[in-house]
Amino acid sequence: MSLDDDCSTFLVRHAWLSLRGVVAEALVRHDLSVAQFASLMMLEASPGMSVADVARKVSTARQSANEMLGGLERAGLVERRPHPSDRRAQQIFLTEAGRSRLAAAMPTVKEVEARLSAGFTTDELAVINAWLTRMAAASGVPAQVGEEIPTL
Repeated sequence: MSLDDDCSTFLVRHAWLSLRGVVAEALVRHDLSVAQFASLMMLEASPGMSVADVARKVSTARQSANEMLGGLERAGLVERRPHPSDRRAQQIFLTEAGRSRLAAAMPTVKEVEARLSAGFTTDELAVINAWLTRMAAASGVPAQVGEEIPTL
């Protein structure tokens, strides 16, 4: 038995890296990275997130998130606005172009997911999604109210 077979953490990591690679290839036609796509999804679900919020959600350093958001801003997909109560912070919002790019890319990602999960039954997918959701909740990283867990 290999280490991967004996530890769910490594199986999830291996699955994520594999899936991320396939999704990344598919997102090229939309001129988006996986992190950019995830950020657009999060900003649609929770407008006004800070750079630090985005960094936490995409599991990266604040500086890396800031650079990635800068690229999205230069592309006209997001805009920064002053935070209403914290003059040191900025809130990030999708622009119409960002909403359009996300809407165009979403079917591509869904098609990749459908293709990769074709061998699973509806019940199996429900169990997998429930397990992943509960594991994420058990990790202690709080989800925002109303936030959907990305199905990347």
